[in-house]
Amino acid sequence: MLRFLAGRLFSSFLSIIGATLAIFTLTNFHNDPRLLFVPDSGNGITQEQWDKLGERLGMNKPFHERYIDWIGRTLRGDLGISLARQMAVTEIVMAKIPATLELALGGWIFAILLGIPTGVVAAVFRGSFWDYVARGAALVGQAAPPFVTGLVLIYIFNQWIQPGGEPLLPAGGRKPEFDVKDYVLPCIALGWGAAAALMRLTRSSMLEILDSEYIRLARAKGVNFTTVIFKHALRNALIAPVTSALLIFSGWLNGALVVEIIFSWPGIGYDALYRAVNDNDFPLLLGTVFVFILIYLIFATIADIAYTIIDPRVRLN
Repeated sequence: MLRFLAGRLFSSFLSIIGATLAIFTLTNFHNDPRLLFVPDSGNGITQEQWDKLGERLGMNKPFHERYIDWIGRTLRGDLGISLARQMAVTEIVMAKIPATLELALGGWIFAILLGIPTGVVAAVFRGSFWDYVARGAALVGQAAPPFVTGLVLIYIFNQWIQPGGEPLLPAGGRKPEFDVKDYVLPCIALGWGAAAALMRLTRSSMLEILDSEYIRLARAKGVNFTTVIFKHALRNALIAPVTSALLIFSGWLNGALVVEIIFSWPGIGYDALYRAVNDNDFPLLLGTVFVFILIYLIFATIADIAYTIIDPRVRLN
């Protein structure tokens, strides 16, 4: 275990260096960030002010020195100050993570509860009516991108179905006080494609396990059908779906950008990443990407460790 964690730590370090270096390079060779402080007319700033602003932003230093300085500050927990908002990047990210976490958790629960049980039923009753229904729903779910799913859901449940003249569900937004209606459509739009992927992955894993020799032997010995399915088959078939589900969740924690835009959701994907790219706000962009990488690497490590819990035959080396 210690050897595995040490290897994972080293590979994570290389991943962070590579990703942040790529983003740092792109942001520094894009538009000059000082243009954020210049009016559209091009007037209102002198050459002296321009040079002082460049000095404050570190633009007068060589590229490698700026990158090393940023790495040093990041290791101390200082992700810098947003150029556009003049706020600490850490404060912006921490303020937006709760909304994204709620959306990601809701979509993830929906995907798990729909995808895995449906995949098990489709595998156990292969070739039946329920198998074809599940496979058809999975095909539609994977073919439709989240923004299409979101728009269709808004049309059906907000514009079309209006009992008493009032929309059944809100079209977007998130109230300060908790209201479950705010979460229904965004979570379904986010989790529908993932549920379809998990269904197909669970079904294929279950079919492979159900056709194995030890399952046939258990059936031949007269072991109870429920015991065969849930004790022997499902546990071994869950390895791939669990890994996929954890990585899906980590990706959503990094910001479900399209769904957040469609439903005006105040999460990290839209309010931090999308606006940072548009504004060329490189401190906010770098800080957000750094947090994204950490989240993804943590969940990838958890997924690897989960292997040994689900299947004792798997060892971390």
